[in-house]
Amino acid sequence: MSDQTLSPMMDSGQPMKVLVVDDDPIHTRQLEVTLGRWGFDICTARNGVEALHLLSEKKPIQLVVADWMMPEMDGITLCRNIRRDFNEPYVYLILLTSRDCRDDVIAGLDSGADDYLTKPIHHAELKARIRAAKRIVDLQNRLLATQEQLRVEATHDALTGIWNRRAILESLEREIQRAQRQYASIWVALIDLDHFKRINDTHGHLVGDDALRETAQRITSAVRPYDYVGRYGGEEFLVVAPGYDPAHALDLAERIRAMFESAPIATSGPVVQVTLSLGVVTLTGGAKIKDVLAAADEALYEAKSGGRNTSRLRNL
Repeated sequence: MSDQTLSPMMDSGQPMKVLVVDDDPIHTRQLEVTLGRWGFDICTARNGVEALHLLSEKKPIQLVVADWMMPEMDGITLCRNIRRDFNEPYVYLILLTSRDCRDDVIAGLDSGADDYLTKPIHHAELKARIRAAKRIVDLQNRLLATQEQLRVEATHDALTGIWNRRAILESLEREIQRAQRQYASIWVALIDLDHFKRINDTHGHLVGDDALRETAQRITSAVRPYDYVGRYGGEEFLVVAPGYDPAHALDLAERIRAMFESAPIATSGPVVQVTLSLGVVTLTGGAKIKDVLAAADEALYEAKSGGRNTSRLRNL
């Protein structure tokens, strides 16, 4: 069996990271050399305690080859801890031991191990077991990637990439509830592109789409990383900024507005001048979401009635 039949590469293009857990330095070195020759990225631990510490680090480890008998924390206890504390991404566990009776095999698998390999280890068998493990891990990663893609599609606006209407309203509802519990403040802005229909009618919808995308990017860049920016509908955007000082509510609104007044938007067609009208609401403590949105809508109406390219504030 040639080494070429066992690819160490993950779908990400990075070699699969394997954690070898064994208190025997000679056996650990043998596995390290063998797996390293096959192209895997290897790290080692002397017992289950060290292994759990390594698994908690940022770089994901999705395959663990662990000896059964170790000091401080043995392989059985390690398997149980991994199954309890590490759910995603899935960690595939191969348990190594000289025990080969049926009860021992059952005990190892019941502890959470995916596979069981008896010593002394034969390279051909190890390779086959590793190859089976990688198939499972690759499948799990593809499933997780698909789940994440579906989650993004369900919560983000397809054109602008920011939160969609449902997601931004859920964020607003969540922040209102938190503000009520903690008696905290929230800054909310309903933002509308002035005369957006004129852009579409004059330059076409592709230019209009470019303007919407750039608007979303500029608004996002103007607020804090943990604030929420969503497309409320059409050319309207909703921004939710928890914990923002109500005394500076119009300062933030004016900063966003000035970003557009001072700099036209480059599109796939002509450069277009875009201005914004903003209806801003501040509240401290609880409120009903319908009242917050109604107040923002009223403030926005005042801004547009007052000549557009301006901000109006309501305090709840």
